Amino acid sequence: MTSPPPSPPAVLLIGHGTRLAAGVAEFHALADQLQRALPDRVCRTGFLELVEPGVPEALDALRRQGCRSVTALPALLMAAGHVKNDIPVMLNDFQAEHPEMRITFGADLGIHPNLLRVARERIESGEAEFGPDYDRRDTLLVVIGRGCSDPDANANICKITRMLWEGMGFGWAETAYTAVAAPLMADALERAHRLGFPRVVVFPYLLFAGRLVEQVRATVAAYRASHPDVQAVVAPYLNAHPLVAETFLERLAEAERGEARMNCQFCSYRTPIVGREDWRGAPQTAHHHDDHGHDHGHGHDHGHDSHGHDSHDHHCHHRH
Repeated sequence: MTSPPPSPPAVLLIGHGTRLAAGVAEFHALADQLQRALPDRVCRTGFLELVEPGVPEALDALRRQGCRSVTALPALLMAAGHVKNDIPVMLNDFQAEHPEMRITFGADLGIHPNLLRVARERIESGEAEFGPDYDRRDTLLVVIGRGCSDPDANANICKITRMLWEGMGFGWAETAYTAVAAPLMADALERAHRLGFPRVVVFPYLLFAGRLVEQVRATVAAYRASHPDVQAVVAPYLNAHPLVAETFLERLAEAERGEARMNCQFCSYRTPIVGREDWRGAPQTAHHHDDHGHDHGHGHDHGHDSHGHDSHDHHCHHRH
Protein backbone atom coordinates (compact mmCIF):
# COMPACT_ATOMS: atom_id res chain seq x y z
CA MET A 1 0.00 0.00 0.00
CA THR A 2 1.51 3.30 -1.09
CA SER A 3 1.67 6.17 1.36
CA PRO A 4 -0.08 9.42 0.46
CA PRO A 5 2.10 12.15 -1.05
CA PRO A 6 3.49 14.64 1.48
CA SER A 7 1.41 17.74 1.98
CA PRO A 8 2.86 20.96 0.56
CA PRO A 9 4.80 23.16 2.98
CA ALA A 10 2.86 25.51 5.20
CA VAL A 11 3.29 29.21 4.49
CA LEU A 12 4.20 31.74 7.17
CA LEU A 13 3.81 35.39 6.14
CA ILE A 14 5.97 37.53 8.43
CA GLY A 15 4.95 41.15 8.95
CA HIS A 16 6.71 43.91 10.78
CA GLY A 17 3.82 44.88 13.06
CA THR A 18 2.28 48.24 13.91
CA ARG A 19 0.17 49.75 16.67
CA LEU A 20 -2.21 51.10 14.03
CA ALA A 21 -5.21 48.79 13.66
CA ALA A 22 -5.68 49.78 10.01
CA GLY A 23 -2.17 48.59 9.16
CA VAL A 24 -2.74 45.23 10.86
CA ALA A 25 -6.03 44.84 8.98
CA GLU A 26 -4.30 45.59 5.66
CA PHE A 27 -1.65 42.96 6.41
CA HIS A 28 -4.34 40.38 7.17
CA ALA A 29 -6.15 41.33 3.95
CA LEU A 30 -2.98 40.47 2.05
CA ALA A 31 -2.65 37.19 3.97
CA ASP A 32 -6.26 36.36 3.06
CA GLN A 33 -5.42 36.88 -0.63
CA LEU A 34 -2.54 34.42 -0.32
CA GLN A 35 -4.72 31.87 1.43
CA ARG A 36 -7.35 32.09 -1.31
CA ALA A 37 -4.63 31.60 -3.91
CA LEU A 38 -3.25 28.59 -1.99
CA PRO A 39 -6.35 26.63 -0.92
CA ASP A 40 -4.34 23.42 -0.39
CA ARG A 41 -1.86 25.10 1.96
CA VAL A 42 -1.89 25.96 5.63
CA CYS A 43 -1.19 29.71 5.78
CA ARG A 44 -0.42 31.63 8.97
CA THR A 45 0.84 35.07 9.92
CA GLY A 46 3.47 36.14 12.42
CA PHE A 47 4.94 39.49 13.41
CA LEU A 48 8.33 40.84 14.40
CA GLU A 49 6.99 43.22 17.02
CA LEU A 50 3.95 45.05 18.41
CA VAL A 51 1.38 42.48 17.19
CA GLU A 52 0.67 38.89 18.22
CA PRO A 53 1.55 36.21 17.41
CA GLY A 54 5.29 36.64 17.21
CA VAL A 55 7.26 34.59 14.71
CA PRO A 56 8.25 31.81 17.19
CA GLU A 57 4.65 31.50 18.40
CA ALA A 58 3.34 31.27 14.83
CA LEU A 59 5.90 28.58 14.02
CA ASP A 60 4.95 26.64 17.13
CA ALA A 61 1.28 26.81 16.17
CA LEU A 62 2.16 25.29 12.79
CA ARG A 63 4.23 22.58 14.49
CA ARG A 64 1.36 21.70 16.84
CA GLN A 65 -0.92 21.61 13.81
CA GLY A 66 1.27 18.86 12.38
CA CYS A 67 3.23 20.90 9.84
CA ARG A 68 6.84 19.80 9.47
CA SER A 69 7.82 21.90 6.47
CA VAL A 70 7.32 25.68 6.40
CA THR A 71 8.13 28.35 3.84
CA ALA A 72 8.51 31.71 5.56
CA LEU A 73 7.97 34.85 3.46
CA PRO A 74 9.05 38.27 4.76
CA ALA A 75 6.38 40.89 4.06
CA LEU A 76 9.13 43.46 3.73
CA LEU A 77 10.11 45.56 0.74
CA MET A 78 13.90 45.47 1.06
CA ALA A 79 16.56 43.20 2.49
CA ALA A 80 17.94 45.15 5.42
CA GLY A 81 18.43 44.08 9.04
CA HIS A 82 15.13 42.25 9.47
CA VAL A 83 15.66 40.02 6.42
CA LYS A 84 19.42 39.63 6.79
CA ASN A 85 19.50 39.29 10.54
CA ASP A 86 16.47 39.24 12.82
CA ILE A 87 14.21 36.78 11.02
CA PRO A 88 16.93 34.23 10.17
CA VAL A 89 18.01 34.15 13.82
CA MET A 90 14.41 33.43 14.88
CA LEU A 91 13.99 30.72 12.25
CA ASN A 92 17.37 29.13 12.98
CA ASP A 93 16.70 29.10 16.73
CA PHE A 94 13.30 27.51 16.28
CA GLN A 95 14.59 24.88 13.88
CA ALA A 96 17.46 24.07 16.25
CA GLU A 97 14.94 23.46 19.03
CA HIS A 98 12.72 21.40 16.71
CA PRO A 99 15.00 19.44 14.36
CA GLU A 100 12.01 17.68 12.84
CA MET A 101 11.06 20.99 11.22
CA ARG A 102 12.39 22.20 7.88
CA ILE A 103 12.10 25.95 7.40
CA THR A 104 12.76 27.65 4.06
CA PHE A 105 13.09 31.43 3.94
CA GLY A 106 12.02 33.41 0.88
CA ALA A 107 13.43 36.65 -0.44
CA ASP A 108 12.22 40.17 0.26
CA LEU A 109 9.92 41.75 -2.33
CA GLY A 110 12.75 43.92 -3.64
CA ILE A 111 12.52 45.75 -6.95
CA HIS A 112 9.86 44.03 -9.02
CA PRO A 113 7.92 45.07 -12.16
CA ASN A 114 4.63 44.28 -10.39
CA LEU A 115 5.42 46.72 -7.61
CA LEU A 116 6.41 49.40 -10.11
CA ARG A 117 3.03 48.96 -11.76
CA VAL A 118 1.30 49.37 -8.40
CA ALA A 119 3.46 52.42 -7.69
CA ARG A 120 2.44 54.00 -11.00
CA GLU A 121 -1.23 53.37 -10.24
CA ARG A 122 -0.91 54.92 -6.76
CA ILE A 123 0.93 57.96 -8.10
CA GLU A 124 -1.66 58.49 -10.82
CA SER A 125 -4.43 58.44 -8.23
CA GLY A 126 -2.61 61.19 -6.32
CA GLU A 127 -2.20 63.24 -9.50
CA ALA A 128 -5.99 63.25 -9.94
CA GLU A 129 -6.12 65.99 -7.28
CA PHE A 130 -4.35 68.46 -9.56
CA GLY A 131 -7.22 69.08 -11.95
CA PRO A 132 -7.51 69.39 -15.75
CA ASP A 133 -4.55 71.74 -16.36
CA TYR A 134 -2.06 69.37 -14.78
CA ASP A 135 1.23 68.76 -16.61
CA ARG A 136 3.47 65.99 -15.30
CA ARG A 137 6.52 67.67 -16.87
CA ASP A 138 6.07 70.57 -14.44
CA THR A 139 5.83 68.27 -11.43
CA LEU A 140 8.35 66.99 -8.92
CA LEU A 141 8.10 63.36 -7.78
CA VAL A 142 9.45 62.54 -4.32
CA VAL A 143 9.67 58.83 -3.44
CA ILE A 144 9.89 58.07 0.28
CA GLY A 145 11.58 54.92 1.57
CA ARG A 146 11.72 53.65 5.12
CA GLY A 147 15.43 54.31 5.49
CA CYS A 148 17.89 52.09 7.33
CA SER A 149 21.60 51.60 7.94
CA ASP A 150 21.95 49.13 5.05
CA PRO A 151 23.31 51.04 2.02
CA ASP A 152 22.12 48.46 -0.51
CA ALA A 153 18.50 48.69 0.70
CA ASN A 154 18.63 52.50 0.61
CA ALA A 155 20.13 52.43 -2.90
CA ASN A 156 17.25 50.27 -4.12
CA ILE A 157 14.80 53.05 -3.26
CA CYS A 158 16.85 55.39 -5.45
CA LYS A 159 16.63 52.88 -8.28
CA ILE A 160 12.84 52.72 -7.93
CA THR A 161 12.70 56.52 -8.02
CA ARG A 162 14.72 56.56 -11.22
CA MET A 163 12.51 53.96 -12.91
CA LEU A 164 9.33 55.85 -12.02
CA TRP A 165 10.84 59.17 -13.09
CA GLU A 166 11.93 57.92 -16.49
CA GLY A 167 8.88 55.72 -17.01
CA MET A 168 6.30 58.36 -16.12
CA GLY A 169 7.98 61.54 -17.40
CA PHE A 170 8.10 63.76 -14.34
CA GLY A 171 10.02 67.01 -14.55
CA TRP A 172 12.34 65.93 -11.73
CA ALA A 173 12.50 63.29 -9.01
CA GLU A 174 14.06 63.00 -5.58
CA THR A 175 14.44 60.19 -3.04
CA ALA A 176 14.07 60.70 0.70
CA TYR A 177 13.70 58.54 3.81
CA THR A 178 11.63 58.51 6.98
CA ALA A 179 14.62 57.91 9.27
CA VAL A 180 18.32 56.97 9.55
CA ALA A 181 19.30 57.58 5.90
CA ALA A 182 19.80 60.98 4.30
CA PRO A 183 18.10 62.99 3.06
CA LEU A 184 15.18 62.90 5.47
CA MET A 185 11.79 63.91 4.08
CA ALA A 186 11.60 67.47 5.37
CA ASP A 187 15.15 68.26 4.24
CA ALA A 188 14.55 66.81 0.78
CA LEU A 189 11.34 68.77 0.29
CA GLU A 190 12.97 72.05 1.33
CA ARG A 191 15.97 71.55 -0.92
CA ALA A 192 13.84 70.47 -3.87
CA HIS A 193 11.62 73.52 -3.33
CA ARG A 194 14.46 75.65 -4.69
CA LEU A 195 13.93 74.02 -8.09
CA GLY A 196 10.65 75.93 -8.37
CA PHE A 197 8.21 73.17 -9.31
CA PRO A 198 4.59 74.31 -8.79
CA ARG A 199 3.39 70.77 -7.99
CA VAL A 200 4.83 67.94 -5.92
CA VAL A 201 3.72 64.30 -5.71
CA VAL A 202 5.02 62.49 -2.64
CA PHE A 203 4.82 58.72 -2.93
CA PRO A 204 5.45 56.61 0.20
CA TYR A 205 7.07 53.40 -1.01
CA LEU A 206 5.65 51.56 1.99
CA LEU A 207 3.50 48.45 2.24
CA PHE A 208 0.90 49.19 4.91
CA ALA A 209 -0.56 51.93 7.08
CA GLY A 210 1.39 52.71 10.21
CA ARG A 211 3.52 55.26 11.99
CA LEU A 212 5.66 55.90 8.91
CA VAL A 213 2.71 56.71 6.62
CA GLU A 214 1.39 59.11 9.27
CA GLN A 215 4.85 60.67 9.46
CA VAL A 216 4.90 61.21 5.68
CA ARG A 217 1.50 62.89 5.75
CA ALA A 218 2.48 65.14 8.65
CA THR A 219 5.71 66.19 6.94
CA VAL A 220 3.90 67.06 3.71
CA ALA A 221 1.24 69.00 5.65
CA ALA A 222 4.02 71.08 7.26
CA TYR A 223 5.59 71.65 3.84
CA ARG A 224 2.25 72.86 2.45
CA ALA A 225 1.84 75.27 5.37
CA SER A 226 5.30 76.73 4.73
CA HIS A 227 4.82 76.93 0.95
CA PRO A 228 1.17 77.70 0.12
CA ASP A 229 2.19 78.55 -3.46
CA VAL A 230 2.96 74.86 -4.15
CA GLN A 231 0.38 72.11 -4.66
CA ALA A 232 1.64 69.02 -2.83
CA VAL A 233 -0.21 65.71 -2.60
CA VAL A 234 0.57 62.41 -0.89
CA ALA A 235 -0.15 59.44 -3.14
CA PRO A 236 -1.44 56.22 -1.56
CA TYR A 237 1.11 53.64 -0.38
CA LEU A 238 1.29 50.17 -1.95
CA ASN A 239 -1.17 48.31 0.34
CA ALA A 240 -2.67 44.86 -0.35
CA HIS A 241 -2.95 45.30 -4.13
CA PRO A 242 -3.52 42.08 -6.12
CA LEU A 243 -0.17 42.58 -7.84
CA VAL A 244 1.52 42.72 -4.43
CA ALA A 245 -0.07 39.38 -3.56
CA GLU A 246 1.03 38.03 -6.96
CA THR A 247 4.61 39.04 -6.17
CA PHE A 248 4.50 37.15 -2.87
CA LEU A 249 3.34 34.05 -4.74
CA GLU A 250 6.29 34.45 -7.08
CA ARG A 251 8.68 34.75 -4.14
CA LEU A 252 7.09 31.62 -2.64
CA ALA A 253 7.68 29.63 -5.82
CA GLU A 254 11.27 30.86 -6.05
CA ALA A 255 12.01 29.87 -2.47
CA GLU A 256 10.60 26.39 -2.93
CA ARG A 257 12.61 25.90 -6.14
CA GLY A 258 15.75 26.96 -4.29
CA GLU A 259 16.08 30.08 -6.44
CA ALA A 260 15.57 32.86 -3.89
CA ARG A 261 18.58 35.16 -4.11
CA MET A 262 20.36 37.57 -1.82
CA ASN A 263 22.18 40.49 -3.46
CA CYS A 264 25.71 39.51 -2.50
CA GLN A 265 27.45 41.98 -4.81
CA PHE A 266 26.71 44.91 -2.52
CA CYS A 267 26.29 43.06 0.78
CA SER A 268 28.27 44.99 3.39
CA TYR A 269 28.67 41.81 5.43
CA ARG A 270 30.42 39.98 2.60
CA THR A 271 32.24 42.68 0.64
CA PRO A 272 33.87 45.87 1.96
CA ILE A 273 31.59 48.75 0.98
CA VAL A 274 32.65 52.40 1.27
CA GLY A 275 31.84 53.59 4.78
CA ARG A 276 30.83 50.11 5.95
CA GLU A 277 34.18 48.28 5.82
CA ASP A 278 33.95 47.18 9.47
CA TRP A 279 30.69 45.27 8.87
CA ARG A 280 32.34 42.49 6.87
CA GLY A 281 31.97 39.11 8.59
CA ALA A 282 30.24 40.52 11.68
CA PRO A 283 28.36 37.87 13.70
CA GLN A 284 24.65 37.28 13.28
CA THR A 285 22.65 38.19 16.38
CA ALA A 286 19.03 38.94 17.13
CA HIS A 287 17.86 42.50 17.63
CA HIS A 288 15.83 43.44 20.69
CA HIS A 289 13.25 45.93 19.51
CA ASP A 290 12.02 48.94 21.43
CA ASP A 291 8.62 50.48 20.96
CA HIS A 292 9.90 53.35 18.88
CA GLY A 293 11.48 51.39 16.08
CA HIS A 294 13.52 54.29 14.67
CA ASP A 295 16.21 52.21 12.97
CA HIS A 296 15.10 49.02 11.34
CA GLY A 297 18.33 48.57 9.43
CA HIS A 298 20.33 46.79 12.19
CA GLY A 299 23.24 46.88 9.83
CA HIS A 300 26.18 45.64 11.84
CA ASP A 301 24.96 42.26 13.09
CA HIS A 302 24.86 39.70 10.34
CA GLY A 303 26.54 36.39 9.74
CA HIS A 304 26.71 34.36 6.58
CA ASP A 305 26.62 30.84 8.00
CA SER A 306 22.83 30.96 8.09
CA HIS A 307 22.39 32.99 4.95
CA GLY A 308 24.22 30.78 2.54
CA HIS A 309 25.96 33.67 0.76
CA ASP A 310 28.91 31.48 -0.09
CA SER A 311 26.69 29.65 -2.58
CA HIS A 312 24.68 32.79 -3.42
CA ASP A 313 21.40 31.39 -2.24
CA HIS A 314 18.94 33.26 -0.06
CA HIS A 315 18.19 31.32 3.10
CA CYS A 316 17.05 28.40 0.99
CA HIS A 317 17.46 26.14 3.96
CA HIS A 318 18.76 27.29 7.30
CA ARG A 319 21.95 25.66 8.46
CA HIS A 320 23.07 25.75 12.07
